[in-house]
Amino acid sequence: MKRFLTTFAIFILLAVLATTAPADSFGTGDNQFTLEFVSISASTNPTPAQTIAVGLDGFGIVEYDYRMGTYEITNDQWDKFLANLAPVTVAGDPSSAYDESASYTGTYVPTNRVSWYEGAQFVNWLNTSTGHQAAYKFTGTQGQSDYTFATWDTADAWGGTNLYRHKDAYYFLPDEDEWFKAAYWNGTSIQDYATKSGDTLHQGDGESGMGWNYYFGIYATDPPGPWNVGSGSEELNGTYDMMGNVWEWMESPSSDPSYTAGSLRGLRGGCWEDFLSNLSASNHGSSSPSIEFSSRGFRVASVPEPGSITLLLCGLASLICWRRHK
Repeated sequence: MKRFLTTFAIFILLAVLATTAPADSFGTGDNQFTLEFVSISASTNPTPAQTIAVGLDGFGIVEYDYRMGTYEITNDQWDKFLANLAPVTVAGDPSSAYDESASYTGTYVPTNRVSWYEGAQFVNWLNTSTGHQAAYKFTGTQGQSDYTFATWDTADAWGGTNLYRHKDAYYFLPDEDEWFKAAYWNGTSIQDYATKSGDTLHQGDGESGMGWNYYFGIYATDPPGPWNVGSGSEELNGTYDMMGNVWEWMESPSSDPSYTAGSLRGLRGGCWEDFLSNLSASNHGSSSPSIEFSSRGFRVASVPEPGSITLLLCGLASLICWRRHK
């Protein structure tokens, strides 16, 4: 009986650990910060018919496991990235993609007035500072006006077709399929909104920990604007603010399969000044990658983390086997 209880306790611990994803750490000293992720499994996917039913043929079908950032990137994380990168600056061609500062400067509000190119450089630093391959290809000298985005050859491209993302990248901007699945796929169907089972979409206030930040005849906050990330309701797959707060840059070009450097990039999720319909699965926008608006930010995605938890799981499994044989 004692052996059974011990084994049972270990299995419970294994189950808890298996659903717990540690935060990833970056930077050093006072400029260290973490990113949290939720796991999105490849075990289920929308069918083509389900995607057509919501007017988005093929969206959200992702045949590999990945992790989606729990929160949008904040001003605090952005500023610490800049401090870690110094004396190199985030700059390049076109210069208009790097000439705006955040309109909303709260520490934990999503960083805003960031271009797609700035988000790409943030992600590249996440990779290179932790010993991984940069996701996005730039030519020239970083921090100088000749630093220009380019595409990978097919041999280096993610899946051989995504010419933006390197096949060995660890962190990256989510493409529309990855973002869509994390927001709206519940394992059996595509939801209109990213609400958890039993929850209803409603406007929050940024203080109660419930609801979402969008326009509903009045703004959710006074003064209006993005609220601190995670101030509303937890969403379907464990994320926050994939609806409302700020529009989020997609890695992928919108309605443009050519993957040219200047292709319009997708945008998802709506923002604090958008109506309810902008938060739905069927709504998505696009913009030039150089544009910097106060209503735009981004979040980061990643491949699965083997890390210390996997090692611990293996160790505990070995312990179980050892106790059984003893």
